[in-house]
Amino acid sequence: MATEPVIELVDVRKVYEMGTVRVEALRGVSLRIDPGEYVAIMGPSGSGKSTLMHILGCLDVPTDGSYHLAGEDVSAMDDVELAEIRNRRIGFVFQQFNLLPSLSALRNVELPLSYAAIDRATRHRRAREALARVGLDDRLDHRPGELSGGQQQRVAVARAVATDPALILADEPTGNLDSAASVDVLALFDELHRAGRTVVLITHEADVAERAARTVRIRDGAIVDDALAGVGR
Repeated sequence: MATEPVIELVDVRKVYEMGTVRVEALRGVSLRIDPGEYVAIMGPSGSGKSTLMHILGCLDVPTDGSYHLAGEDVSAMDDVELAEIRNRRIGFVFQQFNLLPSLSALRNVELPLSYAAIDRATRHRRAREALARVGLDDRLDHRPGELSGGQQQRVAVARAVATDPALILADEPTGNLDSAASVDVLALFDELHRAGRTVVLITHEADVAERAARTVRIRDGAIVDDALAGVGR
């Protein structure tokens, strides 16, 4: 039996219209990513990679074409439906960490579990386990301001995996980190990949992209290269 893809885009187009100005940000993008793949999507500024990330992350919908996420057609979902599938199916890791400064590391990781209506004891246990997995079991009660940039990104990774999502989507996850912290965070993605997670990394940095087993290059709103690449750890 064929494996159902985690991501399946077919001829996706995204057009933005601002008055008389029409911008075609994506021009017929087709992309399949199967369970357990580690894929880097790479492109320069203005290439369309941010628009593609927003569609993959159910933060936006295509103008034309179809997108199935873990078998669900999300192409024409409304905002409420998109929010629900984001919480169920996607674990996000952003460049800016997006942690709530008033909450502890543990509470930040528990948040998406709260939105999923998981009971308090279960979400507490799963959040602790996720933080232990990223090496922060001794920082459970620390707030983001009491953690280094690398530690904050580890909290963000823990939050992303706590809901057991179909997809880990990381947008420039090392953009605000120094080189040592970047290496540590990228090692976490290597571990997630080895554990069978589907990881999609959005980046403009070649040394970050080469950590993935496959690199998809986008330029002028279209995929120009899609090949096995990098070290595939």
